[in-house]
Amino acid sequence: MLIDAQGLAVSSDRPENIAAIDAFAASALAYGTNYQPIITAAAADPGCVMVGSLAASLMMWMEMGQSPQMAQPYLDSCRSDLALAEPREKLWFQSTAAWVVGDMAKAMDILEQITERWPRDVFAMKLAQYHYFNLGWSDKMLAVCQKVLPANAENGFLYGCLAFGLEQTYDMAGAEAAGRRAVEINRADPWAHHAVAHVMEMQGRIADGVAWMEAHADTWEGCNSFMLGHNWWHTALFYMDFGDARRVREIHDQHVWGLDKTYSQDQASSASLLWRMELRGIDVGQRWQDLADHVAGRTGEHVQPFLDLHYLYALARAGRGDKVNEMLASLTVHAAAAPALARTAWAEVAVPAARGLVAHAHGDYEAAYADLGTATPRLQEIGGSHAQRDLFVQTWLDTLLRTNRGGEAVEVFEARAKARPNVPHGFDLWERAQAQV
Repeated sequence: MLIDAQGLAVSSDRPENIAAIDAFAASALAYGTNYQPIITAAAADPGCVMVGSLAASLMMWMEMGQSPQMAQPYLDSCRSDLALAEPREKLWFQSTAAWVVGDMAKAMDILEQITERWPRDVFAMKLAQYHYFNLGWSDKMLAVCQKVLPANAENGFLYGCLAFGLEQTYDMAGAEAAGRRAVEINRADPWAHHAVAHVMEMQGRIADGVAWMEAHADTWEGCNSFMLGHNWWHTALFYMDFGDARRVREIHDQHVWGLDKTYSQDQASSASLLWRMELRGIDVGQRWQDLADHVAGRTGEHVQPFLDLHYLYALARAGRGDKVNEMLASLTVHAAAAPALARTAWAEVAVPAARGLVAHAHGDYEAAYADLGTATPRLQEIGGSHAQRDLFVQTWLDTLLRTNRGGEAVEVFEARAKARPNVPHGFDLWERAQAQV
C-alpha cells in the first residue's frame, strides 16, 4: 500500500501508479494535458482499482457517444482486484460504474460519500461539481466545494472552484474575492480566471473583463483545448460587447475553433460564438459549414442536452437538413428512454428547445415562438452556466422581436436585467422592444 500526494491510501505497491494518480488529479484541477500517465498505468497494472477507475472516468469525461464503451474495459480489468481495494477505492469504482451506465443519482451520491469521508480527495469534489453543473444544480456545486475546502486550504485551485460555485449561486462579490484569492496563490489558475470573467460578464464590466482576461492569457497555453478555448471564448464575449467584430472573428478562428475539432466542448464553444455573432448582425461567412462537418457524426450521441442543442443549431445553420431531421428524431426517442434523473430535462426542455432552435435557425420565427416559449423558463435544467444559457435567452428575445411581440420582450428583458445589470447587448434589445410596444 502506498500514499498519494493528498495523503490518501492506494492499494498498490507500484510507485508508477501513485505518480499517475497524482498527475491525473493535478491536471484535472489545472485543466492541463498530462493524462497519458493514467492510461499507461492502467495498461501496466490493469488490476489497480484506483488507476482503473480514474482511467474510466477520463473516458467518460471526454463526452463522446462511445465514452461508456471506452470506459468499461478499464472497470472490467480492475474488477478482479476489487475485494483487495481500500474502501475509498471501492466507492470510486462504484461511482464510475454508475456513471458509465447513466445512473447519475448513484454516481453523485457516492462522490458525496467520498468527499465526506476523505475531503482530501480533491478530484472527487471536482467531478461532483462537474456532474452538478451539467444538471443545473448550482447549490450543490457550491456546497460540495465548501465541504472540502477546510481540509485543502493550501490548495489554491479549490478557491477557483469555490469562486465558480459562488458565481453560479449569484454571490458575485464572494465569487470575485475567491477567484482573486486563487490567482494570488497561483497566477496560472485558468478556472479562477474563468470564474472572475463570469462575474464581470454578469455585471456588464466589459473593460474590466477584457483587461483581466488579456492580462492572464499568457498562462493558458499549457491548458487542454477546452480550457484554452473556453477562456478565449469568454474574452470574445467582452470584445463583442465592445462591438469589435474583427477581434471576435480573430479569437474564434485562432483560439476557439481548430484546437481540437473533434472535442465536444470545442464544438459547443464554436457554435455558441458563431450563434452570438449572428444575433449581433456579424457575418460569419462559411464557418458554420466547417463546424457542421465535425458535429454531423454526433446526431445519435445525446451525452448532454446542452451539447445536443449546440450541435443541432450548427447543423441547421449549415443547411444540413437530413442531419437535422435525423438528430431531432433520435433526440425524441432518447428523451423518452433517458435515465430517470435526467428524463424530464430531456423530454420537457431539450426536445421543445431543439424544435424551437431549428425553427429559429431556419427563419420560421412563429414556430420558434411556440416551442422556445415552453423551454426557455426551464433552461437551467439542461446544464451550462448563466453566461452560456444566456444565449438561449437572447435567441428567445430575438424571436419575440421578430414576431412583433415587444410587450413580451420587455418583460423578458426586465427579468434578464435584474440578474445581468448593465450588459450592453441588453440595451439594444430594450430599444428594439420598446419600439414595438
